[in-house]
Amino acid sequence: MKNVGFLLFPPENFSLDILHKVEYVRDMIKEFANIFRPTRKGLGRALGDLEKDIMDILWAKGGVTGKEALEEISRSKKAAITTVLTVLDRLVKKGIVKKTKGESVYIYTPALTKDEFTDMVSQAVMRGVLDISASSAVASFVDILAKTDPKELDRLSRLIEKKKKELRKGV
Repeated sequence: MKNVGFLLFPPENFSLDILHKVEYVRDMIKEFANIFRPTRKGLGRALGDLEKDIMDILWAKGGVTGKEALEEISRSKKAAITTVLTVLDRLVKKGIVKKTKGESVYIYTPALTKDEFTDMVSQAVMRGVLDISASSAVASFVDILAKTDPKELDRLSRLIEKKKKELRKGV
């Protein structure tokens, strides 16, 4: 995976306009779509097991040191501090975690909220599926939605109508 952390959080003397920043975020999310694991559950489809555990900790706590992340993870599984720090740094390089220098240790914070991350990965995966066959993907999506949560079909209809109105208005 590219070093997108630099792209999302460039040095202060590095200047990009907002459109370029958006393109860089899109590139990062494309990478997540490339590693999508459909057989896993939840965010484990886009993140490794330890990455998911660490992100859950960061989203719950807002920011932690490597040692604090290890303490939280150690409640449910064995892990070495070096492994946790490696995964944290990998998440920094992916651009979904920020690393800032504290008084004597680094503090790791999520760069995206859980909802932002979920939305971005979902959109990237859907774009990938639509690239295969838009008509089949849409039909499959509606069929799956009807089986898993029929009430969501009404919500989908409302979202489609809202988007059609926006497109007619040129929004």
